[in-house]
Amino acid sequence: MKEELDIKFGFELFDSFYGMCFILDTEGNIVRSNKSAENYLQKKAEELNQICFFDIFSENDKQEIKNCFIKSLNENKSNNLSTYLKIENKTWNFNLLFSPCCFNGKNRPQFCFTNARDITEKKQLEKDLLQFYSIAENTVNPLQVTDLDGKMIYVNPAFVKISGYKKEELLGSDPKIFGSKKHSKSFWENMWKTISKGNVWSGEIENKKKNGDPFYTYLLISPILDNNGKVTSYFGIHRDITEKKMLEKQLIHTQKMESMGTLAAGVAHEVGNPLASISALVQVVIRSTSDDFAKEKLSLVRNQISRISKIIRDLVDFSRPSTYKLQLTDINKQLVEAVDIIEVGTKNKNIEFKIELDENIPKLYLVADQIQQVFINILLNAVDSILDDKNLSKPKQIWVRSSINENMVNIELEDTGHGIPEENIEKIFEPFYTTKEEGRGTGLGLWVSYGILKSLQGDLIVDSVNGKGTKFTIKLPIQS
Repeated sequence: MKEELDIKFGFELFDSFYGMCFILDTEGNIVRSNKSAENYLQKKAEELNQICFFDIFSENDKQEIKNCFIKSLNENKSNNLSTYLKIENKTWNFNLLFSPCCFNGKNRPQFCFTNARDITEKKQLEKDLLQFYSIAENTVNPLQVTDLDGKMIYVNPAFVKISGYKKEELLGSDPKIFGSKKHSKSFWENMWKTISKGNVWSGEIENKKKNGDPFYTYLLISPILDNNGKVTSYFGIHRDITEKKMLEKQLIHTQKMESMGTLAAGVAHEVGNPLASISALVQVVIRSTSDDFAKEKLSLVRNQISRISKIIRDLVDFSRPSTYKLQLTDINKQLVEAVDIIEVGTKNKNIEFKIELDENIPKLYLVADQIQQVFINILLNAVDSILDDKNLSKPKQIWVRSSINENMVNIELEDTGHGIPEENIEKIFEPFYTTKEEGRGTGLGLWVSYGILKSLQGDLIVDSVNGKGTKFTIKLPIQS
């Protein structure tokens, strides 16, 4: 009786405990229970004292719980396990703790204190966290989480991929490591001011990959708040808009080229007529004078007039639709002839031409002279690039390839020259832009080539690595 009174007196302390608390005898029968157990199980204490603890649970879980209970008594030490309990069509998740109680002085348990702690909410949080983690790890959008100092504490695989850095290089680092320095100080100050107040910030940013290539994203930064509304960290989600930016640049470039074409037509018309008159007068004077000095100087003037006339013809060719007749043209034949023409001037310069042509390429409706001129313009640039390269250890090679990709014919002209600096790539199709010495080029070759290909619904793409070489890819549609 005294032992039962002690249990009864002491057990009242557990009425305010979180979760259900029980005193079980060695058979698992409920001797005492706290108020929380009565509330969860919706039974009075007298009713609970009439049942076995294991009968509260389903048949599927009962044996596992009983085994844990017996093990705890036999070993005279605490044991726990997680299980489920269904109460009125609602399933709860509990963590069970069995702790033997000894009162007989013989170190043999007479009772077992049992605590069933409700971990349903915790398990749901863990499930939600796991789902979020799975989504974060597999989404195509780059994600990052930073602490209050701006140091990255989480990045997903998409972020690793787009930045070019390894995950271990990013964690603990400041996002400044891939900053492009294209945004002003006030831009970032405004961002920090916004998110520090617990507000969401969004905007377009330009960053740089580890290799220096730019990448553009639309960034949304959302503060992560604790239960008291205090900012604990920042969650950033990026939407990759690099391709969109590249397309915008191409559109601007195309519009610019169209404007240049309109300007070129006007300039050619206004300059061409007086230039023709000057050329005629020079020829008349040359024929009418016997002064050798005057003839020599007038010949120089005539040569420069011829050079200007060629520039004007190139401008006109670019600015107006071709008047040449379209005919079925053998692309491979035009490539071979273009290489033959270029090789005549490079026989003593040790430049090796490697030709790899697809024999299955169909004939295309083109202007043969025009497309050959495109090939020659690009090949001449390749030759100059190789000859101007200061690295004498590199092989002097030019690859000429043709292939079919779906409904397009691809022509690749690749060289091992000095390459094109990244900041110059966007300028090479502009009229009169050239890096060659004065007198070696007009800066119109690629501009005219671009115009010819666009008039044929084709495209001209450049891929270059400064110091290693350049590859031009010509794309021409296969007509049905």
